[in-house]
Amino acid sequence: MTSYKALVKDVIKRADVLLEVIDARFPDETRNMEVESEIVRLKKPFIIVINKCDLVSRGKLEKTKARLSKIAPTVYISSKDRSGTTILRHQILESASIKGRDILVGTLGYPNVGKSSVINSVTGRHRTGTSPISGHTKAIQNVGAGSRIMFIDTPGVIPFDERDEYTMGLLGTKDATHLKDHFGVSLKIIDKILAEDKTILESFYNITIENESSHEVLELIGKQCNFLQKKGEIDETRTATRVINDWQTGLLFT
Repeated sequence: MTSYKALVKDVIKRADVLLEVIDARFPDETRNMEVESEIVRLKKPFIIVINKCDLVSRGKLEKTKARLSKIAPTVYISSKDRSGTTILRHQILESASIKGRDILVGTLGYPNVGKSSVINSVTGRHRTGTSPISGHTKAIQNVGAGSRIMFIDTPGVIPFDERDEYTMGLLGTKDATHLKDHFGVSLKIIDKILAEDKTILESFYNITIENESSHEVLELIGKQCNFLQKKGEIDETRTATRVINDWQTGLLFT
C-alpha cells in the first residue's frame, strides 16, 4: 500500500499548481510545513486556501490572510455558500501561467479541512464525494472544473508527526464517537472560545459566564441542557459530547 507521504509527493510532482487547504479556525495548526517545503523544493507554485471562512469573524480572517499572503498567494472561501470561489479560479490561472492545455491542480491538507468541498465549490457541481467524517476520500481521482482547470482530489494528509487527541478533536479529524477523552477535548474547545469571545457560549447555550473556569462552564452547559444523572449531578460525558458535536458541526464559531 502506498504510504500517505509517498502519495503526497506524487501529487506534488504531477500537479502544475498546488492548493494547501487549511481550516479558518486553525490556520497554523492545519498548515503542514513539510508539505510546503516539498512544494518549494520542487519549484511548484502553491496557493493557501483558507476554507470554512464562514466559521470565523471577518476581522480574524483578514488578519490571517494578510499574514499568510507573505508566504504564498492566499484566498479564503466558504464551501458552504461558495463565496471566494471565483477569486480562487483566477488565482489558479494566474499562478499556473500555463497555456495550451488544462492546468492540473493538486489539493492537499489534513483530514476534514474540506478539500473535496473546495473542489465541489469551484466546479459548481457535486463532482466528488464529501462527508462530515474525516478521511472520506480514499483514492486519487481527477475532477474536471471547466475553464482549463482539472483537480486531483486526494485523501487527507495524515500528519507526519502523530497529533494528540485534543488537537484532533479541535480540528475535527476525530469525531466524538472516536475520541477517548471527551471531557478533556471539550475543555480545550471551551478554553479556545473563552479566550476569543465568551458571548458565543453565552448566547448559544443561554448561560451567563463571569469568571468561571472551563470546567465550571461545562457544568453550566450541562445544567442548562438538563443533562443530569440520577443524583442530580451533571452528566459530564454527555455534556462534553454535546459541546464537541456543536463545535465540529460549526454551530460554535469564533
